[in-house]
Amino acid sequence: MDSPRESLTIGQLAKQSGVGVETLRYYERRKLIPEPPRRRSGYRQYPPETVNRIRFIRRAKELGFSLKEIDELLALRAESAGQCAEVLARAQRKIDDIAQRIASLERMKHALAQLANSCSKSGTSGDCPILDALELES
Repeated sequence: MDSPRESLTIGQLAKQSGVGVETLRYYERRKLIPEPPRRRSGYRQYPPETVNRIRFIRRAKELGFSLKEIDELLALRAESAGQCAEVLARAQRKIDDIAQRIASLERMKHALAQLANSCSKSGTSGDCPILDALELES
């Protein structure tokens, strides 16, 4: 490892990459970031390029990729012979998955709106059509 001055502590890495310390430890356990060497004191010494890797992971999560999918994307990125078409295919699958989730959320919103519209806003919870509907079997 380079000199400790060129490496980052876990706190410095967390601050620069915009995630918490526990998140970094979790990513290490999941092998999303390599376990760094340690100083004699036991403190982790992260190379500066780990910041970019963490930012990659964070952005991919924001786009809806799971940690397993992110691990696969990182592996594709590391392969010099990796194919852009494979990355595109994964992105398209994620787009399709998001579209299905949006459709499901729209169905839930519609059903709940219908229940809310059936409510008179008066009476007791024992006479509530929303609670009654939730109790019914489909």
